[in-house]
Amino acid sequence: MTSKERVLTAFARQQPDRVPINYMANPGIDARLKQHFGLAAADDEGLRPKLGVDFRDATPNYIGPKLHPDIPGRQVNEWGVRARWVEHESGGYWDYCDFPLKDADVETVANWLLPSPDQYDYSAALDAARRYKDYAVGVGSPGFGDIINSNGFLRGTEQAFIDLITDDPAGLLLADRRLAVQLEVLRRTIEAARGGIDFLWTGEDLGTQNSPSISMELFRRHIRPRHQRLCDLARAYNLPIMVHTCGSSSWAYNDFIAMGVTVVDTLQPEAANMSPAYLKRTFGDRLAFHGCISTAGPVAYGTVDDVVRNVRETLEIMMPGGGYCLAPTHMLQDNSPTENILAPYHAIGCFGQY
Repeated sequence: MTSKERVLTAFARQQPDRVPINYMANPGIDARLKQHFGLAAADDEGLRPKLGVDFRDATPNYIGPKLHPDIPGRQVNEWGVRARWVEHESGGYWDYCDFPLKDADVETVANWLLPSPDQYDYSAALDAARRYKDYAVGVGSPGFGDIINSNGFLRGTEQAFIDLITDDPAGLLLADRRLAVQLEVLRRTIEAARGGIDFLWTGEDLGTQNSPSISMELFRRHIRPRHQRLCDLARAYNLPIMVHTCGSSSWAYNDFIAMGVTVVDTLQPEAANMSPAYLKRTFGDRLAFHGCISTAGPVAYGTVDDVVRNVRETLEIMMPGGGYCLAPTHMLQDNSPTENILAPYHAIGCFGQY
């Protein structure tokens, strides 16, 4: 099978020739793996075949004007989201900060500058679709279309939850303004790729490690109607839709199925009601799965043998009948040894064949 055929077969909950593979890592891990394989720092396409990765993406480039001023010590993107560099013992990361719309009223949110769908170069999506025609090409990302996190980047996490609980018009307006832009960017990307897009990827983190982070009532009042628009867009183009859901999120999966979601992503096995066995038993006849290889488990804290054993056990549960793609639960983190990062990809050759 080609990578495209392999992934789409798994997404359809059928058995491909082997389990499809995906890769996500922060810059430190990415640089370390490229050095391990003797690749140049920018050689993304050199790295992915080394790992057997079946997925690619088609992302339009923002080419519009600078909408928000530079701030010393901060990264500021076209949405006005700010981040600061935070060092830790094994590297560092850009952490969201400042939250410029935390106390904003409706008028301030309505006037906040957001990128226009006209300010993207969609030819990049067509180029990617052609270049990666044998791979599963996705549009969107784990954080695309989400409400809680992305509103939180501008209003702070606490205020983002308060907005949902109190029906705060400023917070809901921000969610709707952002979603309107993203929906149109997605639509234009899909159109520009001329049939070269294979799936749509969105996200919404709905759980802590132990429980849901919001009630079902709140989910159905504010989250589901907005995500339904993303599902409807995918359905209009006959595309599978994969939803990233961190933490204990399986409580929402029956609603996802009713909405038309095809695949669920992340699948943190240490979170409540997220073990591979529970997910496969409860939803395996209605959903495909992408994830399960925890970045907070053996990959980070175990030995190579621990990682291989974990991968083998996961595959034994998830492989029967198809419908599973091996992927890390999040971006692979700097505290993971290189040999542990490579182990899941090597293990597929031993345990991932049908």
